[in-house]
Amino acid sequence: MADEKADEATQQDTSPAEPVDDLVSTHHAITVDGTELSYTATTGRVVLRDEVYTDGKFDGHKAKAEVFLTSYVLDAAPDSNRPVTFAFNGGPGSASVWLHLGVLGPRRVLSGDAGDLAPPPYGLADNAETLLKHSDLVFIDPVSTGYSRAIEGGKPGDFHGFQGDIESIAEVIRLWTTRNSRWMSPKYLAGESYGTLRAAALADHLQSRHGWYPNGLLLISSVLDMGTIRFTEGNDLPYSLYLPTYAAIAHHHGKHGDRPLRDVLDEAEKFAAGDYAWALARGARLNAEERADVVRKVAELSGLSEDYVDRVNLRIEHIRFFTELLRDERKTVGRMDGRFTGWEPDAAVERFSDDPSISGIRGAYSAAINHYLREELDYRSDLPYETLTGRVQPWSYKEFEGAAVSVVDRLGAAMQANPHLRVHVGCGYTDGATPYFAAEHVLARLPVPEELRENIDVRYYPAGHMMYVHEPSRIQQSEDLATFITRS
Repeated sequence: MADEKADEATQQDTSPAEPVDDLVSTHHAITVDGTELSYTATTGRVVLRDEVYTDGKFDGHKAKAEVFLTSYVLDAAPDSNRPVTFAFNGGPGSASVWLHLGVLGPRRVLSGDAGDLAPPPYGLADNAETLLKHSDLVFIDPVSTGYSRAIEGGKPGDFHGFQGDIESIAEVIRLWTTRNSRWMSPKYLAGESYGTLRAAALADHLQSRHGWYPNGLLLISSVLDMGTIRFTEGNDLPYSLYLPTYAAIAHHHGKHGDRPLRDVLDEAEKFAAGDYAWALARGARLNAEERADVVRKVAELSGLSEDYVDRVNLRIEHIRFFTELLRDERKTVGRMDGRFTGWEPDAAVERFSDDPSISGIRGAYSAAINHYLREELDYRSDLPYETLTGRVQPWSYKEFEGAAVSVVDRLGAAMQANPHLRVHVGCGYTDGATPYFAAEHVLARLPVPEELRENIDVRYYPAGHMMYVHEPSRIQQSEDLATFITRS
């Protein structure tokens, strides 16, 4: 009997400890427009739990993941009219560090910009343009990014897919809203890149599942329909939608002389939506003269040679473009931001081995977030903070088997159910990951009544995917986001 009790005690001692929230709060102040704003920063991991049923019997709330977040709330008297914005990046596999320390939060990283990158160990500074002046902020890292993890013994793969990701992020948002008594506050969702697809789906999910109706969506570098950016066999759409971005990048690198950017883009957009799309659809039915005309125009706009355009059969895949544009200078250009340039040891390679617009700034953001969380926000963890990780791959899109990955209908449904929902879309002209013309294409096909189109606000910046790396764009974007929040 004694041996049995000892065995039981040993089993109890070796079982995983029940996870608990480990939030830490610190107090800070920042001066914005001559006014000091005192705020509380709270950071740490929140435990997500499932209601578990077995054979119809309720087995309790079982922990499934620990999700890392950082919130900023002004210390002024509680005001139910003060907005709160929930923000996340994309990937899939990206933490929220980019929006957090790039444009929205009260502190920002000093990374430098294309052609003038800051050297290690980089720096942090107060963000005088922070959105915190107008809205409380909550930054969320999806499971397996940042410090977020599945619980011990849990399955990370349950969260590495479209639906599992939506449900887990929605639960974080619901919990934070409830625990902080913010159901009566104006509420916003801010996403970047894949985070825009997540935000659109979240709006529909939160409304239909929890009755959590947002006032607005901030979609930065938007992609709501993957079919507009994926160069798959038989899908000619991305070739035409990317052409204006190719023209913008070519313009930045001097391929259009002293022509104003707007003139170049107007010409590229008209051609991409008209003769170019028509020519791609015609295929082998083009006669020699028609084909030659299209080759000449695509080459002129993209900055590539007519010979190259002819050899790729009029269809310029994006990675090949970034590798080809400055080949004569033995340089590549960035995918996330075509203003950045890189170098390949093999100048004849077809596809670059590194995106210089990511490698150029990743170190600054990684150093800044690791320092900031521990030294300024007093959160301590020996886990690696995953800024960008491939551990979420393969990402599951099983809900879209046999169809393009798109949330256009879900955004339309959310806007129809909530006609007060406003949508801000921010686009970078040199963004080679989510081209601005593709965003326009999707918005033009959004299934909403004509009167709801007035709820959509689109802004453009002469930079890339993280347009806030470009200082003039960061200043303008901060103003645009503040205007959107205050007018919603």
